[in-house]
Amino acid sequence: MNKKYQFLILFIVLHVFTVHQAFAWGFWAHKRINRLAVFTLPPEMMPLFKANIEFLTDHAVDPDKRRYAIKEEAPRHYIDLDHYCVYPCKDFPKKWNDAKVKYTEDTLNAYGIVPWYIQIMMTRLTNAFKEKDKNKILKYAADIGHYTADAHVPLHTSENYNGQMTNQVGIHGFWESRVPELLGENYDYFVGKASVVKNPNDWIWNIVLQSHQALDTVLSFDKKLKETFPSDRIYSYEQRGETIVKVYSEEFTKAYDLKMGDLVERRMRASILDVGSIWFTCWVNAGQPDLSKLEDKPLTSEEKKEQENEEKLYQQKGQQLGRQHDETGKDGIK
Repeated sequence: MNKKYQFLILFIVLHVFTVHQAFAWGFWAHKRINRLAVFTLPPEMMPLFKANIEFLTDHAVDPDKRRYAIKEEAPRHYIDLDHYCVYPCKDFPKKWNDAKVKYTEDTLNAYGIVPWYIQIMMTRLTNAFKEKDKNKILKYAADIGHYTADAHVPLHTSENYNGQMTNQVGIHGFWESRVPELLGENYDYFVGKASVVKNPNDWIWNIVLQSHQALDTVLSFDKKLKETFPSDRIYSYEQRGETIVKVYSEEFTKAYDLKMGDLVERRMRASILDVGSIWFTCWVNAGQPDLSKLEDKPLTSEEKKEQENEEKLYQQKGQQLGRQHDETGKDGIK
C-alpha cells in the first residue's frame, strides 16, 4: 500500500473515532431521575404525575436542548463555588439579593445561578398548581427536575467543570453520563417517599454544598486511578448508531466507581428523592389542589412556536449559547 492510501486510511480512522459526549447528568440519567421521582409522591398527586410519566420522562432534557436557543440558559445549570470561596463557604451570601449586592448580577450570571433558579422555578410551579394549569404544571415540573438533578453533580459546582484545569478533560461526560449509563441499571432506586421542604433556600444550598464537598473525590480519584491503571485499558471504542466512539472502558469505569464508593449512585438516588420533594412542596404550598380533574387544554400558538423553535435549533446542533457541555464542546476525551 503506497503512502497516499496509508494517509487516507489514517485520516478516515481519526475522524470516524469521534468522542462520546454528554449533557449535564446525561439524557439517560435525567430521564431516569424524573421518571422515578414520580413514585416518591403521595397518592393525591398520582392522577396527574403517574398518568403523565412519559411526558415528565421525555421532557426532563428540555433545559439542555434550550441551550441552543436561549443564551441565558447555561448558567441555570451550575454555580462555580470555587470562584468565590472554599468549602464550606460559610461567608458566601446564600440569598440572591445579598449575593447580588456583594458580587453584582453580571458576575453571578457568569459563574452560575442554579440554587437561585431552582427557587424561581418552584414559584412558577406553585403558581401553576394554584391556577390548575395542567400544561404549565407538567412543563415546570419536568424543568425543575432537571435543574435540581444538576445541583447534585459535583462538577456543576466548579470552574474546573470538565477537568480542563487539571489535565482531566473529559471527566464531565464520564462522571455524569458514562458511569450511570453503564452501571445505572443495577442501582438501588428504592429511595423512600418525598417530604415537604420547610426552608427551600437552606435546603437547596445544602444540596449544592454536598455536591461541592464531593468535588475533590471526583477529580482526585480519577487522577490517582489513572496513575496505576494500565494505560491501554483506560479507553475503548464502541459502536453508537453508525459511528464508532471513544469512551472510557467498562473495566476502568467500574474501577473508578468502586474507588469513589458508588458516589454517582448516591447522588442520583438523592436527586430522585429531592425532585419528588420539590414537586410535593410546590403542590402543598399551592393548597393541595385536586389533580384528578384538571382540564386538558391545547398549547397556545406562542407556546407551540417556542417549542418548535427550541427543538429545531437543537436538531441543527449549532453552537450552544454560553458554557458548553455537549458533543462539540470541550468535554471531549482527547
